[in-house]
Amino acid sequence: MPVCTCEIDSREADAMRKLIFGMNVTVDGYIAAPGDDLGWSGGEGPDSSPSDELFQWWSDRVAATGLALYGRKLWEAMSSHWPTADQQPGAAPAAIEFAGRWRDMPKVVFSSTISTVGWNARLVTGDAVAEITRLKADDGGPMDICGATLAAAAMRAGLIDEYLLVTHPALVGGGTPFFTALDNWVNLTLVETRTFPGGVVLTRYETRR
Repeated sequence: MPVCTCEIDSREADAMRKLIFGMNVTVDGYIAAPGDDLGWSGGEGPDSSPSDELFQWWSDRVAATGLALYGRKLWEAMSSHWPTADQQPGAAPAAIEFAGRWRDMPKVVFSSTISTVGWNARLVTGDAVAEITRLKADDGGPMDICGATLAAAAMRAGLIDEYLLVTHPALVGGGTPFFTALDNWVNLTLVETRTFPGGVVLTRYETRR
């Protein structure tokens, strides 16, 4: 006779660290246009071009993140700018704040092609899905997963608990998609919407377990 374990499974899921995937995305579902063009968004993740309100929202997310998981490509983009952004002449107060928060945030970088990382980060060269699964079982605050390839692996493995789409009013026709191909459907629950200046819309979804 089948035994329902849904309550146990729910409690176990609640005890695990939440894994969140959030990026700027176009209306047609891309986080970068062909050639890694990010002109439609103002930059990779938060940058100086989005509205002040949106930039502050990204900055506050960094401050609230217990651990950030980076793929190599996005790590190289972020680490080439933010560690010293607050030292640039004329740096805005919001950029100075973001730079400090980004440096302080614990980070894990997944790559088999780079040998060292800095800025409060550690390098993982082995199985990313196995390591993310282990990290989810640890104590600590919510984890953000950053980068399309790394997020796609976690998505296919069913590890992502929350999706944050910051949708910009642009169609780019191709490039790097936010979502990957999946073997099975994933049902989501809409838990938040918010509108930012310039027609940018946040939609936040939780994965139904």
